[in-house]
Amino acid sequence: MAMWLMGVAYGNAQEVVWSVDFDSHFANREGGDELRPDQTFLFTRLAPEIGIQLGNQRNGHTLKGGVSWLQPLNSDAADAKVSPTLYYQYRHKGWSVNVGMIPRTEMVEHAPRYLWSDSLAYRQPNIRGVLAQYQKHPERGYAQLFLDWRQQQADFRREAFNVLISGKAYVGNVWFGGHVQYNHLAKSKLAPEGEGVNDDVTVNPMVGFDWKIAPKASLKVKAGAIINLERDRSEENGWKAPCGFIGNVQGRWKWLEAEQNVYAGGNLFPLWNKYGSELNLGDSYYCSKFYSRTDLRAHIVQTRFVDLNASLIFHATDKITGFWQQVSCRFYIDQDLWKHRRSKKYLRGGRMLQSNF
Repeated sequence: MAMWLMGVAYGNAQEVVWSVDFDSHFANREGGDELRPDQTFLFTRLAPEIGIQLGNQRNGHTLKGGVSWLQPLNSDAADAKVSPTLYYQYRHKGWSVNVGMIPRTEMVEHAPRYLWSDSLAYRQPNIRGVLAQYQKHPERGYAQLFLDWRQQQADFRREAFNVLISGKAYVGNVWFGGHVQYNHLAKSKLAPEGEGVNDDVTVNPMVGFDWKIAPKASLKVKAGAIINLERDRSEENGWKAPCGFIGNVQGRWKWLEAEQNVYAGGNLFPLWNKYGSELNLGDSYYCSKFYSRTDLRAHIVQTRFVDLNASLIFHATDKITGFWQQVSCRFYIDQDLWKHRRSKKYLRGGRMLQSNF
């Protein structure tokens, strides 16, 4: 495939584009319960891509292919997971339309953890379907929609997909936006007695404030409401509608970062005990009526191509407390970074592109 892409690119005097994305992640989790057992894990992810670009990065067509290889470090190749990546991308005047198996790193912003948990981010690095975005002026905001077809129906496998719409609109340093998600879990072809169709609808309006205090200091605050509508069509008790308050404060000074998340309200996932993450894609901590997560992070090394950081994470719900220790390293390079590889000022002059995690 790589030879074919290079041949086509050469014949049309166009550019070969490529990237290599590497993550290594260590996490030690303590203070769990039946939904979040104590555990320690260590893995790496390698995601190379290559393709052809007809036009340029702002206006044109790109076809890219590659793989995402997730490897537990304390195991052998039998426990590895290799996911194919293959997608077409069209960009024009602020619009971007992607079709295929698309890396989640192409998103303007990731979905928050109450919509997409860390565990799913590790195991499902690609959107399988369509990603459409509009962001002509980043300082004014963005709009984003994707359809992710997570499972295709089979004799004993249920069909599953979710559609997420996200966006922000800035008025000075203040922004308005949020998320709307529809999540669907259908029957398998040979559905056993009692298996029903499930619907999960999330509405999450938000308002926020972003403040660049100094060149190396920033503060971000956001808050909003979340309503989660769920029903199991095999039951007769209709829709369940838990709701609550979501708040987040994130501050950074030089290489130190602190983030506080708070949720208060009803159990956002009332069907979790029956279906778990097959239906509910968010972190199971949001089954609690109160949840606080505090992240203290040190970016030991951070440039345009590498981010090595260590975190202490404190969890508290109305029932338990938890303490996680994490060390993550991400290395990313593409054809543009390679062109500037001899410029130390350029490589140190910014932060790397968005990670999956």
